[in-house]
Amino acid sequence: MVPYLIYPIIAFVIAQGTKVVLKSRRKRFHWHDIFAYSDMPSGHTATVTALAMIVALRDGVESNSFALAFVFMMIVITDAIGLRNYLGQHGKTLNILVKDLKEDDFLDRLYPKQLEHIGHTPMQVIIGAMIGVIVSLFGYMIGL
Repeated sequence: MVPYLIYPIIAFVIAQGTKVVLKSRRKRFHWHDIFAYSDMPSGHTATVTALAMIVALRDGVESNSFALAFVFMMIVITDAIGLRNYLGQHGKTLNILVKDLKEDDFLDRLYPKQLEHIGHTPMQVIIGAMIGVIVSLFGYMIGL
């Protein structure tokens, strides 16, 4: 049971740590950046890919547990690329509408600024998936 839990956590920490380092080069570090959405690489994708990969390595690709992990991985990746980008477009539109209403002080309190960048690009997802695969393969090869 330990590898099924540890490898995804390690992949998440590596992906989010990389994201924080890359973000801190552009702007000042904030603690909320540790669990931030979007940017390079996708921590969610790294996590679910590490899980699917270790299940495939230990239980085989024909196992029921791999089927579940694979479906879960595909849902998370589809969400990271599609749905969250769509939600970001909504946030951007809402921010423009609220800004255009001119009653800034009242509206700023009533309608806080929405996140506009919460999705991932395909490249960010690919890099996240590579982190997940590498973490699980490395852990499996050294026998942890």
